[in-house]
Amino acid sequence: MVLTHGPARDACAMALEETSQRPVVNLDDTQAWAHQPATDLVLADLTAQHLAYVIYTSGSTGQPKGVANEHAAVVNRLLWMQDEYDLTPEDAVLQKTPFSFDVSVWEFFWPLFTGARLVMARSEGHKDPIYLGEVIEAEQITILHFVPSMLDIFLAHGDLSRCASLKRVMCSGEALPGSVVRRFKTQLPQSGLHNLYGPTEAAVDVTAWNCAGPIEDTPDNTPIGKPIANCRMYVLDAQMQPVPLGVVGELYIGGVQVARGYLNRAQLTVERFLDDPFSNVANARMYRTGDVARYMPDGAIEYLGRNDDQVKIRGLRIELGEIQARLIAFPAVQEAVVVAREDAPGDKRLVAYYTAAEMPEIDALRAHLLEQLPDYMVPVLFVHLETLPLSPNGKLDRKALPVPRENAYARQD
Repeated sequence: MVLTHGPARDACAMALEETSQRPVVNLDDTQAWAHQPATDLVLADLTAQHLAYVIYTSGSTGQPKGVANEHAAVVNRLLWMQDEYDLTPEDAVLQKTPFSFDVSVWEFFWPLFTGARLVMARSEGHKDPIYLGEVIEAEQITILHFVPSMLDIFLAHGDLSRCASLKRVMCSGEALPGSVVRRFKTQLPQSGLHNLYGPTEAAVDVTAWNCAGPIEDTPDNTPIGKPIANCRMYVLDAQMQPVPLGVVGELYIGGVQVARGYLNRAQLTVERFLDDPFSNVANARMYRTGDVARYMPDGAIEYLGRNDDQVKIRGLRIELGEIQARLIAFPAVQEAVVVAREDAPGDKRLVAYYTAAEMPEIDALRAHLLEQLPDYMVPVLFVHLETLPLSPNGKLDRKALPVPRENAYARQD
């Protein structure tokens, strides 16, 4: 079924003609709904394995990857969340995640199928701690999501006296430092904090950890927790065999939430979505995350980072190779390397190092990248070097890259 309205229908008239075999409902036409049944609409031949959505993640070759998730995966995730956290019509969820980020999936649909209030934050509001405090108080928000780095900023700059209504805060998107958990427990003691983990390739989240407990017992590296309903987590070695308890390995995800694959990227799908040898379900598959982890004695999983050069900054997954490829395409640039530096604790930033025959203006480099990449993938700092530092075996020596100076910042009035 296609839902549309006047401006969209006019702009997409040709596409709508091509999908004429599907019902099209014009939302501007109130009469269009008059004949619809009051009970659930049933359309023939639809199953839980049909496509629910495609959300794109960045690609190291410059080609974004569209992740195709099915209805069964999304519904499992939502039903688990309701069983675990029991949302009621008295709750209010703040929807503030951009819909190109898969956290928005549960922000939209969890309140809609439980009868809770769904409050839409203003555009770009998720970046403004002052505004967030105001809307939490005005709308009596009880549940919202933060990427850990943004939670850190909110705790430092938000008006927490406005947050008396908050019952739960969900964190995901990047590692949650124990220092942030301790500050949260001190500054928002009436609220619960929950650390969730999951890639776009497995319908939002597949593990969960409740950060409750005495402040003095808070671990420095917050676990990502245990698998949620109908999900399986494997920590495997290079031979695809499970590693013993406490031993580091690569994290694989099995179960109902594993995505269908990458849209129109058959080869990449084969590389990342593998047959699951540990499941007795026919045609079961598992997703190779590229994350490094280990099982703890209590059965929770500790996340230890990435096994490649993919990083996360403020919850957004970034593959550095893509930025480097675009930067080298700038006419004056000869070599380039992009790294994520954390020279101050909790302040992870993208830094571009480059060599050039003639040193271009930083604003010109930024403008070049902004034409081809979203703003969160554009480095904050640009450092010009005569040559890139190399190790004795001729490889790039990342540890020898210098700390950026003040003039490496782009400036604007």
